[in-house]
Amino acid sequence: MKLKITEAASNKLQEKISGKQGYLKLKYDIDGCGCAVSGVAALWFESERYEEENKIETGGIPIYMEKSKEVFFDEEMTIDYKDTAGCFQLKSPNEYLNPRMSFYDKRRL
Repeated sequence: MKLKITEAASNKLQEKISGKQGYLKLKYDIDGCGCAVSGVAALWFESERYEEENKIETGGIPIYMEKSKEVFFDEEMTIDYKDTAGCFQLKSPNEYLNPRMSFYDKRRL
């Protein structure tokens, strides 16, 4: 899997996680969706990393993903940030996987 992070997204992520301990994760969030195949891509910042997560090389900020959820994502993706919309976007060469992707700080403080 290839994941590119644009300069705009990298800057915004650095702003959100700078000076904090944790792991950035690309999640397939099914909470409130009602079905395991009706999830939404989201960025989570968590305190711990788990064995069932793969590290995805981005050429910058490392991102982790649950192995069992990789099937829901494309082989090539890009994370971007749009100031005008105030949100992250996850896209592939074929589609927007989430044009309004949220960032959640889920660390236990």
